[in-house]
Amino acid sequence: RSLVVVHFWAPWAPQCAQMNEVMAALAKEHTQVTFVKLEAEAVPEVSEKYGISSVPTFLFFKNSQKVDRLDGAHAPELTKKVQRYVSSSPVSAGSNDSAKEDLNVRLKKLINAAPCMLFMKGSPKEPRCGFSKQMVEILNKHGISFSSFDIFSDEEVRQGLKTYSNWPTYPQLYVAGELIGGLDIIKELEASGELDTVCPKAQKLEDRLKILINKAPVMIFMKGSKQMAKCGFSKQIIEIINSTGVDYETFDILEDEEVRQGLKTYSNWPTYPQLYVKGELVGGLDIVKELRESGELLPILKGEN
Repeated sequence: RSLVVVHFWAPWAPQCAQMNEVMAALAKEHTQVTFVKLEAEAVPEVSEKYGISSVPTFLFFKNSQKVDRLDGAHAPELTKKVQRYVSSSPVSAGSNDSAKEDLNVRLKKLINAAPCMLFMKGSPKEPRCGFSKQMVEILNKHGISFSSFDIFSDEEVRQGLKTYSNWPTYPQLYVAGELIGGLDIIKELEASGELDTVCPKAQKLEDRLKILINKAPVMIFMKGSKQMAKCGFSKQIIEIINSTGVDYETFDILEDEEVRQGLKTYSNWPTYPQLYVKGELVGGLDIVKELRESGELLPILKGEN
């Protein structure tokens, strides 16, 4: 049985009789648990071995190992402990299969959480073994975009993934939900030049900025959004563009430090907000104000100029 509860009791103690009634009720509710009564004074060697100095005392065993004890007539605490140990252990082959199936579903989700997933000891910033450290260094050197999972954070995943993928060691690298292998395999792929074709590349910042700038015909990079500007300059430019009736999209630079700093260099324009039309920088708030005054703003926004 998965859980055995042993009650050390004495016939002369009324509190033991009460707790026997509690045990009988628990036995009906938890048929998978074995409840045993031992008269403490009738088995002195056993009582001495387990340090039974008063009755009632309850010992909890799982897989023949003592895992807990309860001294005294505390019915609510006894009930709570039994429920806790029952819920933490598979109670039959059927439920064990169900738990295994649930774990496999979870592992599949984790493996597919990103196009490239690395299961490792520690994190990319702080690897906690030499093999994981080497794996991260190789992936970073090749500019490969990957997410990671720290197997030290979840023992169930750590053990389950070995069986699921039939791969006994870590780190493990997955691409598009398929196991590529461990460090030795990755080293071989690197040496043959295949690594760059197998793993997805990290998008370069310049490429990302180009995509963002061209996301809409009129794009404003600002602090906040068109619904809620987070600085006076951004608020003013939104009001001006709104007055033209032209459709536009915004990007909140406060949400992405990489874009915030990178766009300054990319466009050689040190401040925000920044207005782009059809992928070309128009300028900041002062330029937009000048264009409005000269009547050129609307034709520019419409791509006519």
